[in-house]
Amino acid sequence: MANITYPQSFYAASANPAPAHAALQGEVQTDVCIIGAGYTGLSSALFLLEHGFKVTVLEAARVGFGASGRNGGQIVNSYSRDIDVIERSMPADQARLLGDMAFEGARIIRDRVARYGIDCDLKDGGVFAALNPRQMGHLEAQKRLWERYGHNQLELLDASRMRQVVACDQYVGGMLDMSGGHIHPLNLALGEAAAVLALGGVIHEQSAATRIERGANPVVHTAQGRMRAKFVIVAGNAYLGNLVPELAAKSMPCGTQVITTEPLNEELARSLLPDDYCVEDCNYLLDYYRLSADKRLIFGGGVVYGARDPANIEAIIRPKMLKVFPQLKDVKIDYAWTGNFLLTLSRLPQVGRLGDNIYYSQGCSGHGVTYTHLAGKVLAEALRGQAERFDAFAGLPHYPFPGGQMLRTPLTALGAWYYSLRDKLGF
Repeated sequence: MANITYPQSFYAASANPAPAHAALQGEVQTDVCIIGAGYTGLSSALFLLEHGFKVTVLEAARVGFGASGRNGGQIVNSYSRDIDVIERSMPADQARLLGDMAFEGARIIRDRVARYGIDCDLKDGGVFAALNPRQMGHLEAQKRLWERYGHNQLELLDASRMRQVVACDQYVGGMLDMSGGHIHPLNLALGEAAAVLALGGVIHEQSAATRIERGANPVVHTAQGRMRAKFVIVAGNAYLGNLVPELAAKSMPCGTQVITTEPLNEELARSLLPDDYCVEDCNYLLDYYRLSADKRLIFGGGVVYGARDPANIEAIIRPKMLKVFPQLKDVKIDYAWTGNFLLTLSRLPQVGRLGDNIYYSQGCSGHGVTYTHLAGKVLAEALRGQAERFDAFAGLPHYPFPGGQMLRTPLTALGAWYYSLRDKLGF
């Protein structure tokens, strides 16, 4: 079987040197078998190893091959649906637990970077940009909500202050979150994988799980081996396929596209984003952007429901970039790629257990960089018998997409069109 390599992205081209990990061969025994070497799997592995578990990670391709190594690289707090939505639909004690956890993922990332010396270009500061008064009102309410949960590193920005932060005239205001920020996402994953190895964990690349044999001691099968474990953590997200059919029914892979310019001169780069913050707008189908360490603009946006790869990514994203920064009209695009994330109908993550020993977390719905790091901690707590926070996530209700797998893509796209039209009209 041919090796699966990274897509031709800026992140792969600028990745830190990292070893390849041998494929699983024969039968091996472990305490915990983790399926997927993205952020969820790596975070779970680190927390479990730190508490004495024997951990083996199976990865179908390379460490960080999926969304963990392809995303916009932005550290954004909370969930894809904010805490107020959870408060309206869940019991107060459960909502409080979930709200208290909404800002933990960013702290975990910074702890990992510091503790294990991970070189991933970590920068502080993320901006939510409002395109109309309705969106600005939402940010004002969001600030009050987050501060109610003790998150106080927030500053509302008026239009004048926004122009000091972003060289763009289309925003009416925004909100700065200094506990947000940005990273080189693939290098974060590679650094976490190195930490897994340093703690005695094992990673097998090119080892796609083909079947899970359920039972008192589950066995995960690959093309060339079998992994017998006490526990299994399923952390494949949008790249899991149909390995666990009951999970596939309540989620849908979606693609998002990213482009990266050639390196900009220092003066131009500084003029676009003087404080080197990352930015995302407040639209339903949002655009997001930031500078890389070598002063390229990384710009992403758009959603392809059903995760088809567009024929011309640059043609989709470059006009969005030029709408924000027309001053880049003559700048060359060096990289363009797509990556998949997993969408749930509620846009909240799905967490649970199958039987007594197969755990899962998936469906970050485009908000995964921070959540996945929290998920690893919550899953590790559950395996250690501390299930209160796990149960809070597991209690979130989830439903199949209307129309089943055949109609979920067009129906979801129709809903997104409605919300996009509402954003354009400003109501």
